Amino acid sequence: MNPGPLLFLAAFFTMATSWLGFVLVPQLQIGRQQQVELSDTGQLYPSMRPGMARQGEQIYRANGCFYCHARQVRPKGFGTDVERGWGARPGEVQSVNADYLYDRPVMLGTQRVGPDLANIGLRQPDAMLLLKHLYNPRLITPNSVMPPYRFLFEKRPLKLGELPAPDALPLGNEVPAGYEIVPTDDALALVAYLLSQHSEAVLFETPPPLTNKVAKAASTNAPATTPAAALATNSPATNSPLK
Repeated sequence: MNPGPLLFLAAFFTMATSWLGFVLVPQLQIGRQQQVELSDTGQLYPSMRPGMARQGEQIYRANGCFYCHARQVRPKGFGTDVERGWGARPGEVQSVNADYLYDRPVMLGTQRVGPDLANIGLRQPDAMLLLKHLYNPRLITPNSVMPPYRFLFEKRPLKLGELPAPDALPLGNEVPAGYEIVPTDDALALVAYLLSQHSEAVLFETPPPLTNKVAKAASTNAPATTPAAALATNSPATNSPLK
């Protein structure tokens, strides 16, 4: 008996089930996901990033930032991400698939040479500080192993009596006399992308701690205390240890 057809069918069945499990089923579960309305604000989440931040996403990708920085915060109890201040949600679950709805492609990262950037826009909302970090990381973090991205900036000479531009980096002695360092459009776009990184919205997949829910329910269902009841509760006869 020729075993060739059976081997072919077995290989085909294995490949087909793998495709169903790793491609089709995730696409059916996640691929059709849409924005959700937040119960506390009524806003849709996630919102699409503005134009400059979308341009910065391409700069982030082109410079391989995802090789050293992740953008996924592990749940509480799985590592020390939350203890390091990388998470922004009150519950155990932090990063979920809804956070990456408009990412093309999704750059979760491959390793963590540097800190996680999933909520860098919340932890460091100062654009000028991020620009200085890109120009020379050791100005902000003395022991940083991140390389400087000075090619994202322009060194321009100042005319006699000319003041530095408003967007010039305040670098002090790092800049030679008579010059200024200004960010290029790529640097501004990259910082806009970093500032757009925040995932603090409470979703169905990221419920708050149960203790918060119990405390809120208790405060909502607690009976109202009238002035007369308060006086009766605090009266000496009521609180007397002899009663």
